[in-house]
Amino acid sequence: MLDAGLLLIRLVIGLAFVGHGAQKLFGWFGGYGLKGTGGWFDSIGMKPGYTVALLAGLAEFVGGALFALGLLTPLAGILIAGTMIIAIVKVHGPNGFWSTQNGYEYNLILLAVALGVALTGPGRYALDALLG
Repeated sequence: MLDAGLLLIRLVIGLAFVGHGAQKLFGWFGGYGLKGTGGWFDSIGMKPGYTVALLAGLAEFVGGALFALGLLTPLAGILIAGTMIIAIVKVHGPNGFWSTQNGYEYNLILLAVALGVALTGPGRYALDALLG
């Protein structure tokens, strides 16, 4: 059951991050693409915004895909955790803990899940396990 639980966690979290990355990179799923996301990053002082959007989008898209597949799981966890740390520090942290106040609660949960799976391993139903 542990392996099935890890697969469920990896798929839900990983695919959600793929979607967030696709929003930033391609404007899919209601996202703003690199230009729009880059403009927002510029507006909050993360410059150059376009480059930051590209890096964030790639980290989320690639990290999420690797996480879902259970491939290079420690790297995937670090990519996801890194984006969440930046989101906490630059966007949500000043608003306090609770997500109802646009705080960092949700980001911290995602950070903990990503690092937890990276530290424990992806389970038997993962490419890492298949490839040894």
